[in-house]
Amino acid sequence: GDILTANDVPIVQPPGGHAIYIDAKAMLPHIPQSEYPAWALSLALYLEGGIRSVEIGSVMFGHQPDGSEKPAAMELVRLAFPRRVYTQSHVDYLAEVLLYVNSIKENIRGVRIVEAPPVLRHFTAKMALI
Repeated sequence: GDILTANDVPIVQPPGGHAIYIDAKAMLPHIPQSEYPAWALSLALYLEGGIRSVEIGSVMFGHQPDGSEKPAAMELVRLAFPRRVYTQSHVDYLAEVLLYVNSIKENIRGVRIVEAPPVLRHFTAKMALI
């Protein structure tokens, strides 16, 4: 958390003991919420460094019961740290990848949903770059 904050990567403060939450809406202001910035950031982390994360934003919470779309209050990317699994080398690598992705953030594009189930779409939605 300290490394990310010192390098202007916006995270939810204070950082938790089991997870870091990146504020994708603040990090990627050029991507409108309708293009799912947290999902786009999660994809960039995976493509650039094999970092697995989860979107907690409009893909997860935006689909309304009547079928309409409402942007979520926040667009977060959750990075979990299970106890006794990761070494300091893993955490250092994660920080390196995050700082690199932050340096190329202007190149990250939004995504659109191509296919999704009516319920729990964040588990099996198919996305395409915009």
